[in-house]
Amino acid sequence: MSSSSSKNSRKTTSAAKPLLISAGVALAALTLGIVSWQATAPAEQGSAGSSPAAAPRDDTSAALRALARREAGDKLALGRADAPVVLIEYSDFKCGYCGKFARDTEPELVKKYVDNGTLRIEWRNFPIFGAESEAAARAAWAAGQQDRFAAFHSAAYADGSKEKGFAEPRLLELAREAGVPDLDRFKADMAGEQAAAALKKDQEEGYRIGVTSTPSFLVNGRPIAGAQPLAAFTAAIAQAEAAAKP
Repeated sequence: MSSSSSKNSRKTTSAAKPLLISAGVALAALTLGIVSWQATAPAEQGSAGSSPAAAPRDDTSAALRALARREAGDKLALGRADAPVVLIEYSDFKCGYCGKFARDTEPELVKKYVDNGTLRIEWRNFPIFGAESEAAARAAWAAGQQDRFAAFHSAAYADGSKEKGFAEPRLLELAREAGVPDLDRFKADMAGEQAAAALKKDQEEGYRIGVTSTPSFLVNGRPIAGAQPLAAFTAAIAQAEAAAKP
């Protein structure tokens, strides 16, 4: 990810504030989170390199692992709730590098690890590019309420999709493409309080742990920043799976 992309992906939305927890805990979590994400950012960002650095210290790693929700009814997750490895993804539908991950890397992870029960992927809406990003996030959540999140995700991240923007007519077009059966419900859900609350929950979680750019990931609590090569994810998943064995 380029340095200009990183600058553009700073906190630009109204929700761009860490969750209000006690001052000492918030500062410690945010500081450790920022250090961890920066340590794994790709080389072209001008950071520490393209390979994951040393894992966060034990107490921080445990707190990050605990962010895996493992909710059986999570409509924005893929894979078994009891999978030994959970990959949490903080992404924005207007982010080009998020699209690259969605098209080039995630399908391979699904085939290799999700399908055999090793990996669960949990999505976090983390819109940082303004009003259309937030609208797309709410639309993705709304599609998920009708079990069409995965199809909406694929349509929104298809080559050339983000260049068409995410105004409401385009979001309805994507919903149709994704096979959302009840478009009136989709529109109501997209504009409703539940969508706003779900989006706020994801954003606050990301900012609390120091996420400042997209895509950002946690693999059983270990941060990976940016759309890194498939090998970086397979290595992290293999390590996490080994560590999870009794």
